[in-house]
Parts: sequence; C-alpha cells; structure tokens
Amino acid sequence: MSKTSKIVTIVASVLVVALAIFIYFRFCFVYSTGVNAGDINYIQRQGVIFKTYEGKMIQTGFKSGGNGMTKLQSNEFKFSVTDKAVADTLMRCSGKHVELRWKRYLGTLPWRGQSQYIATEVLSVD
Repeated sequence: MSKTSKIVTIVASVLVVALAIFIYFRFCFVYSTGVNAGDINYIQRQGVIFKTYEGKMIQTGFKSGGNGMTKLQSNEFKFSVTDKAVADTLMRCSGKHVELRWKRYLGTLPWRGQSQYIATEVLSVD
C-alpha cells in the first residue's frame, strides 16, 4: 500500500467516525429530560409518509412586570409522542390538566415527530 493511499484511508476513517459521532449527538443523544404541567390543547396523528402524534399543552403562570405588577401569562409547549399507549392516554385527556415527562433531543427525525420534545409518560391527570 502506498503512502498516499494510507493517508486517504486514515482521512476517510476519521471523517466517517466524526460523522457517526455528529449523527449520534444530533439525533440519538438525550440532551435533557423533565416534567411539564399544563392543559392539553390538542393531540393529533398527522403526516404524509410517517404518521406521528403531535400535541400542544398550554401552561399558565404568572409573570412579574414592572412597578410590582403581576400579570397572567400562558406558554405553549409543543411535543411529539412515539408511544401509542401514551398518545391514547393523552387523547382522552384533551382539555384536562396533565403532567408529562419528556425527553429533548437536539435534532428531529421524521419517524419520531416534528418536535425536539418527546413525551414519554403521563404522570398525573387532574
């Protein structure tokens, strides 16, 4: 094997390993986990090729403004669901107050949903 072909092989190997590490951290590495509570606005199954469950939760809270003023604020939490059992539970909870456990990935995959946040468990329903 010539010196040039050895260099090409080493460079190609390093690039393949770097690409594999990038893909792992972008799409498979769980960046964060947590729990959010709020009212389920909707959950729906959508998609042309990959049918995924997508949902939105409304989180209400208080925001302190200037001059000691406090005002009501709501935030939207958009999430995807990969487990059909969790999606069925959430579909029965539309309009109810729920606590969701989720995982956040740095990138999205078409078969995992449109959101970086993937709901993995329903902790409580009020």
